Amino acid sequence: MSLPNMSLEGPLDALNFSTLRSLVGLNLSYNQLDGVIPPTISALSNLVYLDLIGNRFTGKLPVEIGSMKALQFLYLNKNQLSGSVPPSLGNLTGLLHLHLRDNQLTGFIPQELGRLQKLMHLTLGKNQLSGFIPPSLGNLTNLYQLSLYQNHLSGFIPRELGNLLNLVQLGLFNNSLTGHIPFFMGRNQTKLERLYLGVNELSGFIPPEIGNLNELTQLFLSDNQISGPIPSTFGNLTQLMGMDLHDNQLFGSIPPSLGNLRNLTDLSLFNNRLSGRLPAELNNITGLTSLLLSDNFFSGDLPSNICKGRTLQYLSLSNNSFRGQLPGTLKNCTGLIRVRLEQNQLTGDISQLLGVYPHLSYMDLSFNRLSGALPPDWGRWDNLTFLAISNNNITGAIPPEFGKLKELRELDLSSNYIQGEIPKSLGRLPHLYKLNLSCNRLGGEVRIEFGRMPDLEILDLSVNSLTGRIPSQIGICLKLRSLKLNGNKFGGGIPAEISSLEYLQDALDISHNSLTGEIPSQFSKFTMLQILNLSHNNLSGGLPSSLSAMISLLIIDVSYNELEGAVPESPVFRKAPAKWFVHNKGLCGVVKGLPPCLSYTARKDDGSKHHRAIISAIIASVVVLFILLVFLGAFSLFQKTKKHSMPSENNGNKEGMAFCVFNFDGRYAYKDIVAATEDFNEKYCIGSGAYGSVYRAELASGQMLAVKKIHLQEDETTSNEQSFQNEINTLTQIRHRNIVKLYGFCSSARHKFLVYEYMERGSLGSLLRSEAAAAELDWVKRVNIVKDVARALSYMHHDCDQPIVHRDITTNNILLDSELKACVSDFGIARLLKPDSSNWSMLAGTYGYLAPELAYEMRVTTKCDVYSFGVVTLELLIGGHGEGLVSVLSLPSSPKNTLVKYVLDQRPSLPTTEVADEVAAVLRLALCCVEHDPESRPTMKQVFGTLSTVNILPSLPSLDVLKLSDLMNAKI
Repeated sequence: MSLPNMSLEGPLDALNFSTLRSLVGLNLSYNQLDGVIPPTISALSNLVYLDLIGNRFTGKLPVEIGSMKALQFLYLNKNQLSGSVPPSLGNLTGLLHLHLRDNQLTGFIPQELGRLQKLMHLTLGKNQLSGFIPPSLGNLTNLYQLSLYQNHLSGFIPRELGNLLNLVQLGLFNNSLTGHIPFFMGRNQTKLERLYLGVNELSGFIPPEIGNLNELTQLFLSDNQISGPIPSTFGNLTQLMGMDLHDNQLFGSIPPSLGNLRNLTDLSLFNNRLSGRLPAELNNITGLTSLLLSDNFFSGDLPSNICKGRTLQYLSLSNNSFRGQLPGTLKNCTGLIRVRLEQNQLTGDISQLLGVYPHLSYMDLSFNRLSGALPPDWGRWDNLTFLAISNNNITGAIPPEFGKLKELRELDLSSNYIQGEIPKSLGRLPHLYKLNLSCNRLGGEVRIEFGRMPDLEILDLSVNSLTGRIPSQIGICLKLRSLKLNGNKFGGGIPAEISSLEYLQDALDISHNSLTGEIPSQFSKFTMLQILNLSHNNLSGGLPSSLSAMISLLIIDVSYNELEGAVPESPVFRKAPAKWFVHNKGLCGVVKGLPPCLSYTARKDDGSKHHRAIISAIIASVVVLFILLVFLGAFSLFQKTKKHSMPSENNGNKEGMAFCVFNFDGRYAYKDIVAATEDFNEKYCIGSGAYGSVYRAELASGQMLAVKKIHLQEDETTSNEQSFQNEINTLTQIRHRNIVKLYGFCSSARHKFLVYEYMERGSLGSLLRSEAAAAELDWVKRVNIVKDVARALSYMHHDCDQPIVHRDITTNNILLDSELKACVSDFGIARLLKPDSSNWSMLAGTYGYLAPELAYEMRVTTKCDVYSFGVVTLELLIGGHGEGLVSVLSLPSSPKNTLVKYVLDQRPSLPTTEVADEVAAVLRLALCCVEHDPESRPTMKQVFGTLSTVNILPSLPSLDVLKLSDLMNAKI
């Protein structure tokens, strides 16, 4: 009976299976049948073929199916079956195909399936199965396909699977499998064509034996913790079409033997620690459609024949150190869809080396040394959604033809030498979300038709030579979150239409222009705005009192104008530094450093009369001034007491909140967080530091957050407020896998807190203080944690626009997720350190981790973090505070002849031979980092590079006899 795709509905239990005993085949696939599979189906005792794929069956799989001894083909994929896999299926010894994938099955894989020795296909993927892979599956010696992917399986890959000599496809990806890749796969299973082991927790090196799999066409090992080099034996995989090794910890260079893989179409090695030049032999692979090598340490030129076969569609080489000209073959590579070459040192004239790509959707060439003018032909890239060429040496004008890129969402041409006017045609880009033309040499008036850009959220035209008035049409772009027009030659008044941009959140910066007139009182509508910069203009009049309604402001800079009168009464103004208001005509009021407003109204009404009155009544004024000061002091004390006793009510919210929320609605998040922590009850506190306490908050949605509540004093200091702002401003610019993610923040009259990603395992310090947890933290995990922290600090010091010095690297500020991936946290004392800055006035950090030059001289450089990193690494390796070992080793009579194995943390087992050399190398590196002289310490880029590419130190004794003196004298 075969009735597939017949739109059949209803349950199966309406059928009288007892009348169909002679039925041999039943195919009801791809219908709309629902309900449970009835146990009475077992009455079909002669059934050989049962196909119920693609229906809506629910409930458990009936154990009675195990009595249908004639079954050879059982297809139950793509339903909603739940419960466990019945062990009774092991009775179907004649079964050839068993397909249960894409259901909701739970529990363990029954070992009884090992009885199905005739089985050729077993697919249990896309379920919720857990536990180990049963070794009994090694009995299925006729198995052709084994698919267990997308479950929750754990443990090692059992060696018994090495008995499956006929296996052609092995799919174990997207589980939680651990251990090494078994070498037997390359020795026994020579018929393998497709090997999928990605998205697990596999570690160790890739067995060179994998190179013996001559029939292999697909190799998928990505998203693991695999280290070591790419085996040169991979050059034997001449049938290979796809090699996916991305997101591992592979190091070394690409072996030249990969040039033998003439059938390769997809090569994905991104996000590893690979280095060196790309071998010239890669030019032999002319059929590549995807080449993804980003986020490594590659250098040298790009392969000249990178697109000789004109098949390339996806090219990603970003975040390396490639140099030299773009390959000439790229010009005719018309099939390109996505190109990422940013963050390299590539050169060449883009107008000569790049062509017309009708299918291109994404191109990023930023942060290179490319030159030439933007070609008008690029306006023919009809499918383009993203174009970034910032931070290059591009010249010429913006072609009007760019207005034809109707699908464009982001256009970033910033930091080049582009001249001329901004084409009016850019206003015809209806889907444009971000337009950044900053830091160029653009001039003339802005004539863009902003009314045709309804989706625009980020507009940055800053640091050019634009003239005329600020276009009033900008007020039509109601979705704008950030508007930067600073550093131009705009004149006239601030258009009132800008006040319509009620969603402005990140910044409104129109500083360093020639604007005149008054500040619109309607700016009070910007209740979400964080930064307002109107400085260095010719604005006059007063600061509207309505600005006090801008409850989210962090910075308001109106310096270098002609403003006068009282500064509004609100927290942001009271806590603001005077430098935001200096060089004006006569501002006064609550800002510390400004004069009090004693007779401002009289001065405004009649300036000349006021001056004469002052001259004639100066003696009386002194007396009045004294009385007024006494009165104002008493009044201020009364207001302060009132403020602490009664919460303010801003916008109908009794907390007076100010929000900058990125991933969820702030007003609801505030209430949810306060409710989840029971108004920051101590029972939810999971840690405390100098600047605040951290609370665990589980929202009603089930989302877990870490909330850092900033300590508020009776009279909150500017430094504490600045710490809060520093942490926000720094973290919102950072996106890195080893830096804790910031989701948002809240500032109110009662609370200030930051909302972070929740790290399940807590701090490294808490783990090291726990005997059980420290014993679980084996040496491979400890070395990986060191590498994670080094990667984060290398990024902060060397890959940000300006170096970021953390200043408080401790084991308590290194957090671990459920997989023990380490992330750096707590930027309450972080600051962007400009290259010409070497001193900070305020000491911050944790005793025992401070570099000597910071502790005693308050001299801050990135080398302070290197020192703290060294102390943390020592603490991780020896199990006690690293500063103690540093102090002991600095003494003339220090025990340098102590064996290293006695210095190491004794709670885990001593490192095995496989990792002992790497542990020794890490220990030596840590000792280099804690050198007293900052100049003798390596940079974090050097540290991370060493950890990424070097596992052992040459000519060192074994761990049994290795002494501290051996490490201190070794060279890395």
